[in-house]
Amino acid sequence: MAASCVLMVGLGGTVITVKSSLTAISHARHLDAASQIMQSELERLRLRNWEQLQALQDATDTAVAIDHIPPGSNLTCTRHIRDLRDGLKEITVEARWGGSGGRAHTARLVTRYARSGLNDYFYTSH
Repeated sequence: MAASCVLMVGLGGTVITVKSSLTAISHARHLDAASQIMQSELERLRLRNWEQLQALQDATDTAVAIDHIPPGSNLTCTRHIRDLRDGLKEITVEARWGGSGGRAHTARLVTRYARSGLNDYFYTSH
């Protein structure tokens, strides 16, 4: 009987450990996908000139198109562009997804874009 109790406690601990591991793997998978999507969006925005970036800032649609979503995921991604001062914008790309137990997760990347800076230089030089 004592051996059965010890075995049951050992199996219970194993089940809890496996469940925690699967949750961690799921979170890591979603965070990896979100990071790749956000980085791709930032790179896409860096290729825009100042006027194109301003047009995106003025647009009401802030959703980022996601081509490949992990199976069973409710991953969404948005971008927000705001003026920090004249000639300088801050771009924030944010991803959200639901984890196990309904817990919400968020990841965010932030960069800055300067008018006539390195990114805009390629469009304004001849």
